Amino acid sequence: MAAYETKGQSDDWYTPKYIFDALGCEFDLDVSAPPEGPRHVPAKSWFSSSGEFAVWHGFVWMNPPFGNQKNKMVWIERFIAHGNGIALMPDRTSAPWWQYLAKNSEVILFMAPKVKFERPDGSLGESPGTGTCLFGIGKESHKPLLSSGLGLTLHK
Repeated sequence: MAAYETKGQSDDWYTPKYIFDALGCEFDLDVSAPPEGPRHVPAKSWFSSSGEFAVWHGFVWMNPPFGNQKNKMVWIERFIAHGNGIALMPDRTSAPWWQYLAKNSEVILFMAPKVKFERPDGSLGESPGTGTCLFGIGKESHKPLLSSGLGLTLHK
């Protein structure tokens, strides 16, 4: 789930099902799910609050809230330290946080076309201003990202 703040209100956006269908894998943990649980994420367990501070286990899916730039680094550092999972992040290649995550990832998938995320009511949003990348760390992330057909992949 990605969320951002606008005029004091939280706008939640969910990763569309076709992405998980293409990845064809199951996650042990979704570290940033909505309170009712993951919408489409095939995860055995999840955190719906304070996931960036909880104890992570196994192969993780991370689509953190995008709004707070300072908090973004907390999520990224946790993901890198955990070392086993796939993270969905905006394609902002010149941002210092993006450069840091890219240097520490083993696989990067630049998704094409731009992902139209789902609103809580199930409707699709408009095409976002930036693209989306999936970052993989740990051997378990390699096959789903490299064989998904979701875009261009770079592999170290």
